[in-house]
Amino acid sequence: MTLFYQLLIVGLASGAIYALIALGYTMVYGIIELINFAHGDIFMIGTLVAVTVFGFFGITNSPATWPTGWNLVGILLVTMIISTLICAVLGVVIERIAYRPLRNAPRLAPLISAIGVSLVLEDLGKIWKGNGNVPFPTIFPNVAFHFGPVTVNAIYLFVMVVAVILMLGLHWFITYTRAGRAMRAVAQDREAAALMGINVNRVISTTFFVGAGLAGAASVIFGLQSGTTVFNLGFNLGLVAFTAAVLGGIGNIVGAMLGGVVIGVVESLATLIPDSVLPHGGAPWTRAVIFAILILILVFRPSGLMGQQTPEKV
Repeated sequence: MTLFYQLLIVGLASGAIYALIALGYTMVYGIIELINFAHGDIFMIGTLVAVTVFGFFGITNSPATWPTGWNLVGILLVTMIISTLICAVLGVVIERIAYRPLRNAPRLAPLISAIGVSLVLEDLGKIWKGNGNVPFPTIFPNVAFHFGPVTVNAIYLFVMVVAVILMLGLHWFITYTRAGRAMRAVAQDREAAALMGINVNRVISTTFFVGAGLAGAASVIFGLQSGTTVFNLGFNLGLVAFTAAVLGGIGNIVGAMLGGVVIGVVESLATLIPDSVLPHGGAPWTRAVIFAILILILVFRPSGLMGQQTPEKV
């Protein structure tokens, strides 16, 4: 049972990161019904920005030269803010250049545009940092907390705390702010919202800004946890995060959070499957297990765990 609980903690931490990325997919889809395939690559750019900012402050692969104490905490906070803002602005620029001109085009056109932007961002990442793995400074102290027989590394607690704060912040923003109410109005009926005086273009840009910003914040805590990044990271994690958004109910904010956590936990616990059930155990089959569960859920609940059947928008 000790191993089970430790894997559960790891799964919750991974699921929290998946949930933060999935929020970008589900927010954009809820507003303009577009699958933003470039979203995962915005997350990847965020990791490269973080590595660059750390390098600017002298935090490289030589821990002996790193700042310590509150200086290190300040650098971490500045890095997260810069990565969040750059990713947020990048999301707005992509929406303005690649998606807005195609808003009234057939649905296939913006979808192809999204795939094209994804490939461009991957190539930019390759030019920027190369096509190999890029070390991410593991500046977080290797401290463990003991809860009975279960040992939890501090980095996992940090990831979960930051993710929960960001999710609660998003929930507050969507529920209680004027911009959040405008986003919900546009998601429900874009034409009616425009007739009521809501600037639809501004709301859509705000949605991309917030969603991409969450991906930027997630990129920093992911790098601290994994210790590495690579130019095609966005495709791999983006696929999992998109699956989380679909599992929870695409377009549903809470569903994206739930879907990310569920996939993270399933991915972690799947390693417990013995060799007698699957060849070489469950570890090599985690993605297959995730998508098998997704298929089963969608067969019986096509709208996802928390999604609702809605009429097709015209």
